[in-house]
Amino acid sequence: MKKILRLVFFLIFVTMQGQISASFAVNIETLVMPGPVAEDHAEFEENCNDCHASFSKELQRNRCLACHDHKNIADDIDKRQGFHGKFAPARESDCSNCHAEHLGRGADIVGLNEQTFNHEFTEFALEGAHQSLTCISCHEEDKRHGETETQCIACHESDDVHKGGLGDECETCHQATIWAEAAFDHEKETEYPLTGAHADLACNRCHINEKYEETATDCYSCHRIDDVHSGQNGTECDACHVTRSWDKPSFDHARETEFALLGRHSEIVCAGCHRANKFEEPLDKECAACHKEDDQHLGKNGDKCGDCHQPESWAEVKFDHAEETEFPLLGAHADQRCGACHKGPVHDVELNKDCYGCHAADDVHAGEQGEQCNDCHAEQSWTAGVKFDHDLTNFPLVGLHAVVPCEACHLTEEFQKAPGTCRDCHSDENSHRGGLGPDCNTCHNPNGWHLWEFDHDTQTSFTLDGKHVGLECVACHRTPVKSEIKLSTACGVCHRVDDIHNGQFGQDCGRCHATESFSTVGSIR
Repeated sequence: MKKILRLVFFLIFVTMQGQISASFAVNIETLVMPGPVAEDHAEFEENCNDCHASFSKELQRNRCLACHDHKNIADDIDKRQGFHGKFAPARESDCSNCHAEHLGRGADIVGLNEQTFNHEFTEFALEGAHQSLTCISCHEEDKRHGETETQCIACHESDDVHKGGLGDECETCHQATIWAEAAFDHEKETEYPLTGAHADLACNRCHINEKYEETATDCYSCHRIDDVHSGQNGTECDACHVTRSWDKPSFDHARETEFALLGRHSEIVCAGCHRANKFEEPLDKECAACHKEDDQHLGKNGDKCGDCHQPESWAEVKFDHAEETEFPLLGAHADQRCGACHKGPVHDVELNKDCYGCHAADDVHAGEQGEQCNDCHAEQSWTAGVKFDHDLTNFPLVGLHAVVPCEACHLTEEFQKAPGTCRDCHSDENSHRGGLGPDCNTCHNPNGWHLWEFDHDTQTSFTLDGKHVGLECVACHRTPVKSEIKLSTACGVCHRVDDIHNGQFGQDCGRCHATESFSTVGSIR
């Protein structure tokens, strides 16, 4: 309010005293001035017209920008660059909105708050490690902030290990995050992409003494010392070698030589086959050319080693015996060496595929059992686990026979000669002295020799009653027989010694005598 009153008073005074002297007018301007100007503007304090344009904010702004060295600010606003050109309030409003005057000689007319200043509105945004720096790290005290250099080299000249050899555009390789982490697009900038092991090399491994211009790009310039061929294969190293590893060539052996390097072949160094690194001399591609010393067959199996041996391992034979010969190798056969069966050249000598062809010498049966060895023997073992179904013979093993060891009956391996009747084995147990014939199984059974059972009443035509009951068989069956038992049922045959009639009444004693007692006489029938 005081400022307005002073201004009104000033205008009235000027109107009434139009002819006031210049010196008196200066005093009047000083009188109505809101306050002392800043130290830098003190020389203009007595002449308001040097800075102020009456009744025109636009002219006022132009006077600010036109003053001494503010032309750079005007250019920034026109080009929308720098702080005054990018920050809209500074670009569009009057200067005094930010830079207030008449606040005293010691007033800060700039009004810069370093704590809140947004560097994004400048031509140098703070990124990476720059964000953690203090303002004084880059801005010198005796120089305006806007005059600070923005080129990397201005601050990092002491960090330049290239000593200027790569120019001053540090940002081409270095990043604001960490100076030591360089990110140079070698392919784009030099037309030489760093691939494979090259990508991990330090720059000075190729650029000796920081020499970057006219660096050779051919392999031989760097890898001459690695050339084990001593130049015999020329200098086009990349025909075989790749950047992934110098020691692992990428020569397409299959395409270039029609001999693919498979299995162990892929692990062999070139000189393993190409003696003295002589690659121009063609090599014999047959296995036997290199593996003659490994041929344990001594040439008997021919030179087609690849039919059995594989590149993965010479010792591991992979021959499909079942498919190629129609004789699968099972059980113990699978572990046999080829020479165990193939005594002669495999392509010339054809082997029998039946067991007897190889195992005739093992036949302890002397041919008695025929040549179908697999009826009893298995491929797992010729001697162990022999299996034979005795029930398929004329003598099935039942009862105690099933637990009797083979050798108890088969005294030799000629099994066909083993006895087949009961009396052949049980003659010493035959208490009938041959009186009941050879068919022991009529009474006895395999469950036990003493567990016999015979029903004389039903199995014969002579019923045992009276004193006949309980008699031992030999009491009547005294005469040995070799086949069918034909014993007379007439009483006189057995009771002749008891016949006091001396046969006068015939042989049918039962007409008078009873079976309960021969001495009891009566009319029986």
